[in-house]
Amino acid sequence: MTAPRPGIEEITIRGIGVIEDAVLPLGPGFTALTGETGAGKTMVVTALGLLLGGRADSGVLRAGADRAVAEARWVVADHGPVARRVGEAGGELTPLGNGAAELLVSRTVSAEGRSRVAVAGRSMPVGVLQELSDDLVAVHGQSEQLRLKSPAAQRELLDRYAGARLAEVLEQYTEVRRRLLADRAEFERLSAERDARTAEAGELRVALAEIEGVAPKPGEDAELATLAERLGAQDELRVAAATAHEALSADDIGALDALSMLVEARRALERVAPLDAEIAALAETVGSLSSLAADASSDLASYIASLDPDAPARLEVVQQRINELAVLVRRHGPTLDDVLAFAESGGRRLLELDADPGRIDALAEQVAADEALAVELADRLSEVRQEAAGRLSAEVTAELADLAMGTAAVLVDVTRRAELTATGHDAVQLLLRSYPGADPRPIGRGASGGELSRVMLALEVVLAGTDPVPTFVFDEVDAGIGGAAATEVGKRLARLASTSQVIAVTHLAQVAAFATNHLKVLKGSDGGVTSSTVQRLTGDDRVAEMARLLSGLATSETALAHAQELLDLAAAP
Repeated sequence: MTAPRPGIEEITIRGIGVIEDAVLPLGPGFTALTGETGAGKTMVVTALGLLLGGRADSGVLRAGADRAVAEARWVVADHGPVARRVGEAGGELTPLGNGAAELLVSRTVSAEGRSRVAVAGRSMPVGVLQELSDDLVAVHGQSEQLRLKSPAAQRELLDRYAGARLAEVLEQYTEVRRRLLADRAEFERLSAERDARTAEAGELRVALAEIEGVAPKPGEDAELATLAERLGAQDELRVAAATAHEALSADDIGALDALSMLVEARRALERVAPLDAEIAALAETVGSLSSLAADASSDLASYIASLDPDAPARLEVVQQRINELAVLVRRHGPTLDDVLAFAESGGRRLLELDADPGRIDALAEQVAADEALAVELADRLSEVRQEAAGRLSAEVTAELADLAMGTAAVLVDVTRRAELTATGHDAVQLLLRSYPGADPRPIGRGASGGELSRVMLALEVVLAGTDPVPTFVFDEVDAGIGGAAATEVGKRLARLASTSQVIAVTHLAQVAAFATNHLKVLKGSDGGVTSSTVQRLTGDDRVAEMARLLSGLATSETALAHAQELLDLAAAP
């Protein structure tokens, strides 16, 4: 059993532009999408843009609709890059067998401009669609033709053609240049700030030496404040303690003190304790009070003995220490903890600043080495681009011969610039020589609209051979051409469809004739489009649409005959 070809099987559109509800059956091969002006053909491209992660806003909604919906069913390889990214994001593909799987994608945009994305049955951010897009579809229209005129787009196109060989060198170059720019900025910063950093280091040394000389300890200021208060009140404390001691236990023999009175009270109670249990209990209580008074008296005597006889001298030393700490706090505070934190961070900063001379020298060496390496890699990029430019020029020119531009040639010019940029030092320009002997001119100025359309098609055909994608979507790639040139475009799209899915929005019968699947968007009488107005054309219906494209008349016998002749020509081997 043959594996299904990768591509879009079906797109459903609801509430986008003039389309109310439409289903587009696609499948492999070449699908041509035609219809009257304003019927909504390009809304298919708009819907596909939403499905590929394009910008969404309420402007895409059909008048009166509360939301716009785009849904698509893809066939993809079950172990390819798309399957891997979907799996990483938590989605699950539906197996189809023979190495293929089905991918369902939907995008809903509300009237308020809010967007909701579902991929393989899971709600996901729109960024996942953007990551998948390069491996699913290449979309080309008038905007891509305008972009093709820019030097950046032309360089990207050449790099894409050059493939993995250039990508590998470009990745190395990008990393070296990133490091070079960072190191150069650091070198310039350190060099410019050398004097300021030297002065900062000197100031730090003085401050750290001052703190180290005082050698403060955590919480020391609070402890010293408490000690200073105690030392300053030594006399008052001694008098209070002595008075209390004298009241408890007087030194004079026979003096009446609290301890003597408690002893006497206890003895009086003990004499009559046997007569009354309550008195006995009171005697014990008084005895306990007597013991407590004796202990307190002893403790007071010890306290009085412990008081520093040299308190004034010690207080002077403590006050001096407090003053030293206060100086540090004023300069590096506002608290002693801040002073200690400053000492720690300042030490680390000083180590960093002291390393500047060596750091600057090392950076200078690294910058010089990376500058040389960047130039070497940029030269390698130039070599790869020069070789690829010659091959791309020849292949595109050969393709133009099959697109009714047999005398024209495309030249890919690669010139060296003085400065290194993010992509090397190459300037890439596509030139068109319209006929032998003519001066090549930049493609943006030397090509007509029809020529630019065919050059872009030729480029895509060539790129498909080196950087293939499953599906190509062309939005009026035939703009500005007609007659034999249009027929050749149709033939080339048909050949491209032998290896990739091709979807073309076209207004030319010469292009649509070569399609294997012809869809027509019909405008309803009210100006809207319903699901029944997207029609797959076969037989007489297709001949009539071809006649309309040729002459504007779907029933003219002459136009019908011409249309049938064109279809027969396209179907001929």
